[in-house]
Amino acid sequence: MGKIRKMGKRYKESFKQFEAAKRYVLDEAVAVLKKGKTCKFDETVDVAIRLGVDPKQADQMVRGVAQLPHGSGKTLKVAVIAKGEREKEAKSAGAHVVGAEDLIEKIKSGWFEFDKLVATPDMMAAVGKLGTILGPKGLMPNPKSGTVTMEVGKAVRDLMGGKIEFRVDKTGIVHAIAGKMSFEEQKLKENISTLMESIMKAKPSSAKGTYVKSVTISTTMGPGIKVDPTAFGA
Repeated sequence: MGKIRKMGKRYKESFKQFEAAKRYVLDEAVAVLKKGKTCKFDETVDVAIRLGVDPKQADQMVRGVAQLPHGSGKTLKVAVIAKGEREKEAKSAGAHVVGAEDLIEKIKSGWFEFDKLVATPDMMAAVGKLGTILGPKGLMPNPKSGTVTMEVGKAVRDLMGGKIEFRVDKTGIVHAIAGKMSFEEQKLKENISTLMESIMKAKPSSAKGTYVKSVTISTTMGPGIKVDPTAFGA
């Protein structure tokens, strides 16, 4: 119980750093976020973007990728399903594990010690059989996210270097990470701006009215700070 009370106090202290109802420009929001640091560990910086779309409509689904210029601060374990030269390429790029049918069988048996899965197009017929296992976990390779490709070395480097995927959930919100609290303010701002640029580019042509309704940044244990969406051309 002591820990819960302690975290509650820290949360309240964070609230004193800003005006909860105010929509800050990005520079101010990130500055306030950094001032609110109270945890001893390096918290993740999260971004929640509420969009004016109806995710139930197939033509209003928003998904894509963003290459964060300063990385996500998270060390990813990337698995690659490939053969021959592509297997060697993936290993050279730093993939956590590489294999073909053997890796597919390993995953089929319940092994999931990886964060992202990359596969070459020629292996997708076999990988497709894992759809019911990988799909619910968000691990199924997809050409749109660049995880189904012959350029496996580049895919591995991109993922480990800060490439993130985003997808609107059923409530119309995109949740994504933008780095760590240990990042300099400028790096966080550039990561958030890059994410927002990618989300703006992913706007469905069928979306009507206000596309970006709200943007909120927060840390793992901290309250949300509202950011003015118009700063991103929304």
